Amino acid sequence: MAGRSRDLNEGPVWRALASVSGPMMLGIAGVLSVGLADAFFLGQLGGAPLAAVGYIYPVTTAITSLSIGLSAAANAMVSQAIGRGEDGEDVVRRGLHAVGTGMALAGIVATLFWLFSGPLFRLIGAGDGPMAEIAAYVPWWALSFPFLVLMMQLNAVFRAHGRAGVAMTTMVGAAIVNIALDPVLIFGWGPIPGLGTGGAAMATFVARTLAALGIAAWAWREGLLAPCGAPLRHIARSMHELFRIGAPAAFSNAINPAGMAAVTAAVATLGTEAVAGFGAATRVQSLAIVPLLALSSGIGPVVGQAWGAGQRERAGRGTMIALGTCLVYGLAAGLLLAFAAGPVAGLLAPSEAEREVAATYLRVVGWSLAGYGFVIVANAAMNARDRAVWSMALSLTRILALYLPLAWAGVTVFGFAGIVGAAVVANVVGGILALAALGRTRLWPEAAPAPDRLRHAIEPAE
Repeated sequence: MAGRSRDLNEGPVWRALASVSGPMMLGIAGVLSVGLADAFFLGQLGGAPLAAVGYIYPVTTAITSLSIGLSAAANAMVSQAIGRGEDGEDVVRRGLHAVGTGMALAGIVATLFWLFSGPLFRLIGAGDGPMAEIAAYVPWWALSFPFLVLMMQLNAVFRAHGRAGVAMTTMVGAAIVNIALDPVLIFGWGPIPGLGTGGAAMATFVARTLAALGIAAWAWREGLLAPCGAPLRHIARSMHELFRIGAPAAFSNAINPAGMAAVTAAVATLGTEAVAGFGAATRVQSLAIVPLLALSSGIGPVVGQAWGAGQRERAGRGTMIALGTCLVYGLAAGLLLAFAAGPVAGLLAPSEAEREVAATYLRVVGWSLAGYGFVIVANAAMNARDRAVWSMALSLTRILALYLPLAWAGVTVFGFAGIVGAAVVANVVGGILALAALGRTRLWPEAAPAPDRLRHAIEPAE
């Protein structure tokens, strides 16, 4: 096992965090670039396909949160086992349990989404034009979901072993295949007919299938999912850990996109062009927060291994470094979006009204991204140390107590400006609450003068 794992408790904590977050930045950028590519290509077909993506994106992201929650649980379970120095076969067994449970749940969720997608999208305001496009998209996306979960669970296992490069390779590879197939299946090429919105979903299905099978073969070859004696041994313990962490973590990750779906319904009161522009803006925002998502992916294994080894001070120092990076990057991203919002919106939104909606959102909300980074980093750190309920409470408060009520009240009084203001308040106040939650869950370094905290964060622990 030692030859296949990287001990994240060795050396400076910033280096351990960078070793996992760095590769994940490329991987997450690849995954999110697929959403931008879909918006770009489908936008060329007209307003209805682009508006359909605006409805589809928050819903499918909410469903995808199941895989994110399960992967958070798998990462916590495996990384803490490594930190405790458990027997290699026990660690492998935990990974097998995580993958098997994830695949079973994914099949159930995909089937339910396929069956009830029509009423669901009608509920959030989709009209006849977008509904026709949605109906072409959903079946292929539902078929792809179990393969996404398989890929995410195996990514989590590799990250728990400090092997983020493998996860990055898989994610980037899937994105390259998806984006390459998009124009072929959307517009057609040679004997291949153009399938429009359904073609975008088919490209996703092919890419996820190939990536999942590829990383499964990789994990088998590396021995991370090797045959082990009594594979069902301690299955009850594993299931308990997966659901204790995974259920709140999945719910926590689902809250934001589900909230975005409800906010999209509020935007829909302003018309289809507003939905299309808002959808384009949220895709750009998703790409802008890639470094923040990478930090949240990196802090999980660092905190998990440190906590499992009883090095709580190291876990706190890693969390502090991640938050400081969020602050610096968030301000830089806000400055960049303030200047680039117009040209970027012009690439994704075909009409002037849609471009104006997208640019307005990006110029203003970009300045609050650091607060959102605090939220997702805090969530990942708390999940990794078995405090998933705190993570869920933080996300619930940000969405249900702040974003949703302010968005609906704001759109009624101020129009789209009310949506923008609600997003800013939710991010900033959510970030403040994240800092408080980290203090309550003992994920700050122990009290020390500020220069000492900084020195210990960048130097190896004695």
